Amino acid sequence: MGVKKKKRARKFVPPPIEVEGLGLRAAALNAVSLVLYERRFLEEALSDSLDGIDDPRDRAFAHALAATALRRKGQIEAVLENYIEQKLRARTGRAPAILLCGVAQLLFMETEPHAAISTSVALAARDEKAQRLKGLINAVLRNISRDRDAIMAALPTADTNLPKWLNTRLRADYGPETTEHIADAHTQQADVDLTFRTGAPDEALLALGVKLPTGSVRLNSPHPAVPDLPGFADGNWWVQDVAASLPAMLFDDLQGKTALDMCSAPGGKTLQLCAAGATVTALDTSAFRLEKVTENLARTKLEASCVAIDALEFEAEQLFDVILLDAPCSATGTIRRHPDMPYVRGNDDVKLLLALQRKLLRKAATLLKPDGTLVYAVCSLLADEGPKQISQFLNEHGDFKRHPIAAGEKHIPADLISKAGDFRTLPHHMIGDVRGMDGFFAARLVKAAI
Repeated sequence: MGVKKKKRARKFVPPPIEVEGLGLRAAALNAVSLVLYERRFLEEALSDSLDGIDDPRDRAFAHALAATALRRKGQIEAVLENYIEQKLRARTGRAPAILLCGVAQLLFMETEPHAAISTSVALAARDEKAQRLKGLINAVLRNISRDRDAIMAALPTADTNLPKWLNTRLRADYGPETTEHIADAHTQQADVDLTFRTGAPDEALLALGVKLPTGSVRLNSPHPAVPDLPGFADGNWWVQDVAASLPAMLFDDLQGKTALDMCSAPGGKTLQLCAAGATVTALDTSAFRLEKVTENLARTKLEASCVAIDALEFEAEQLFDVILLDAPCSATGTIRRHPDMPYVRGNDDVKLLLALQRKLLRKAATLLKPDGTLVYAVCSLLADEGPKQISQFLNEHGDFKRHPIAAGEKHIPADLISKAGDFRTLPHHMIGDVRGMDGFFAARLVKAAI
């Protein structure tokens, strides 16, 4: 009796499908998949995925699609539950991500239904595991397109978009009502704010936006590309969210003072310290990220000593007058501009970051002169990384005390100052007549004189 030959598995060859807009949607799908399944940061994932796509409009669409799919993920999945009887199994390849991107276009982007549906089906056809679900994907997206008005009228609340770990933490820190406000703000793309080197912004730039009480300018949307804005080539300003600009403003007169920026990249706060007249040493663990700082210093014609080193290993010949510690954190305050963050980070990461923040605070204490000022800041919404971290530090360091921020100081609105005198912004807060900013926490501490 002859022995049967084992059949050789056929190699999957994607069909040569030509659909307009397929390439840029494939790039967005790949980026979303890298974020969700490999915990890659979105900017990094898009940089890889958009290789070969040169048209700025196509690149912008792919970025917007990936960001929208991540920003609205919870609501989209809740909608899909009404159209798919059973959850898609793990062996369906990128089918869940294809549906995520398809629904994002139908519900939250001004995409023609035919384009959203046909490209989604084509993407499924090109995926070895998702190809057998082409019919399902086509039917589900057509039904959602048909029911769009009813779906939008009954859309689940925005906090559905928060992963469970983050929703739980925010509710514990702020309660359900504020958590919903935060989540609703996260569904919106962040505005572009500018910080100025010196003086008032020129009229040409003011015509493109609105001046905020703290001195920043918020650009109207749409606006020219950043390099095309008035004053960019002259280095008169840099892009920096208004909330991120406030911690470096909490020092007194810096003229002639020595300042240490312990975690400087991308460099906005370093530039602020330099512009205020301080002699600045800027540290960052990443030489690559520090290059961005040096580029911005050169463009703005400011000077600082940039050192690529882990701040915990940094040793100084002399102590510093002031120290700014914008510590590594969960970055939960920046989800408007980084919708990947809740999926890249989690509770285990927060635990590691809390330990690192404590070490950095202790290190900062050894580098600061007596009677010097330390500003600790995090772009985090979590109380553990903000006020609780400072309370623990003050309990351990009797030679430090809080220097409360006064309401109205540096034109900071009173509702952004906590009872303890710390600075706290949430994504839905108002600044002047506009709404929206990064979530930030900052505390100002003073070391006792000898």
